[in-house]
Amino acid sequence: MARPTPSATHRLTGVVLATASGVAVAVQSRINGELGVRLADGIAAAVVSFGGGLLVLLVLVPATPRGRRGLAALRRALAAGTLRPWQCLGGVCGAFLVATQGLTIGTLGVAVFTVAVVAGQSGSSLAVDRAGIGPTGRQPLTARRLAGAALTVVAVVLAVGDRLGDPEALALALLPLLAGVAIAWQQAVNGLVGRATGSPLTATLVNFTVGTLALLVVFAVDLAVRGLPAGSPPAEPWLYLGGLIGIVFIAVAAAIVRFTGVLLLGLASIAGQVVGAVLLDLVLPTAASHPDATTLLGAALTLIAVLVAARR
Repeated sequence: MARPTPSATHRLTGVVLATASGVAVAVQSRINGELGVRLADGIAAAVVSFGGGLLVLLVLVPATPRGRRGLAALRRALAAGTLRPWQCLGGVCGAFLVATQGLTIGTLGVAVFTVAVVAGQSGSSLAVDRAGIGPTGRQPLTARRLAGAALTVVAVVLAVGDRLGDPEALALALLPLLAGVAIAWQQAVNGLVGRATGSPLTATLVNFTVGTLALLVVFAVDLAVRGLPAGSPPAEPWLYLGGLIGIVFIAVAAAIVRFTGVLLLGLASIAGQVVGAVLLDLVLPTAASHPDATTLLGAALTLIAVLVAARR
């Protein structure tokens, strides 16, 4: 049975929400990157971020009627086979992304981290939409969608082009590049969980549960090999807000992907990430950040890319 076509209003609302959540992800990247530097362990920072978000969700979801209905619907969908167990594993990809934030942003800066994520996410979003993995089903590879994805990559490369000649940065950027490839699949399957449960928060709880378990396994190996983190837990409360921001991002994505599709959701969130990263590097610069006029031009082009891809 053909899925109903989302209205223009739903698509526009989805694009605006995805862009705003992308700005939040840029803030999360800076927080988790700084936490990784303070702890001297990016994996430990990821565990703190994901684990904090999971604790909030374990209280929030069962406390709300919609959350309880979502948990019951999740059990029914898994038992009936309408939701496959592998479709609940999007949190592994989210855990990998958060781990790369803590491992690389202290060296790369938020902007270069973002360009690497974008390069992976743009192509992967096209592939996921074309395969029909997400709740919107199979999406055609139109000229506008291809142009939007290509323009996004060009824009973010332009935004951080002065850093791409650094061989060390390029090698380290492979981690967020792979994380970007994984994000598109994560958004698609989280959307499927959200549709099956009727609750984006339930989908977010599944995401954080799986992601936290994956990170704990990696952290256990990290402890066995390297021992306890060399740094001390920071006293600033804002460094522990990464998990709350992650809840907002995952919940918004799970709620709106059925209106936007994976590609448009990804491009809009990318635009928000790039704009947010540039603003952070301007207002709160680090040793790894030095935005200039070219950086600002690249950020503006990401917004144009979203408009190109969004038009029917």
